[in-house]
Amino acid sequence: MSATPNFFVDNWIWILAAASSGGLLLWQQIREGGGGGLTPTLAVQMMNKEKAQVIDVCEPAEFAAGHVPGSKNIPLAQIGEAKGLPGNKQTPLIVVCASGMRAGRAAAQLKKLGYDNAQVLQGGMKSWREAQMPVERSQAKA
Repeated sequence: MSATPNFFVDNWIWILAAASSGGLLLWQQIREGGGGGLTPTLAVQMMNKEKAQVIDVCEPAEFAAGHVPGSKNIPLAQIGEAKGLPGNKQTPLIVVCASGMRAGRAAAQLKKLGYDNAQVLQGGMKSWREAQMPVERSQAKA
């Protein structure tokens, strides 16, 4: 006789609760721009210690409304063209967008282009602002 079938029958409610909890955590990670990525604090450390360049993949109007100081605006649709990216593909890149979703796609494209040190700012500009980091504004390009 095996105790395994009785365990699942006797504890189905706890198994269901654990599965539901895990599913909700996974959904939250997907909705907020994926698991992983850099926190704003780690991004600042990379900028200061490793001279990481910040690439903002928002559209120009979004970028003008507020971005990480010193960041370069290359909209997601233009990432594949590699215009404006550092010539040295070993340069650490911090990829930013409004929430982290576009930045994740951009980082994947950058890695295909050979920029292996491309990382996403977890939660995008939303998390940057929530961490009370400085935000720069500029005029949108026509």
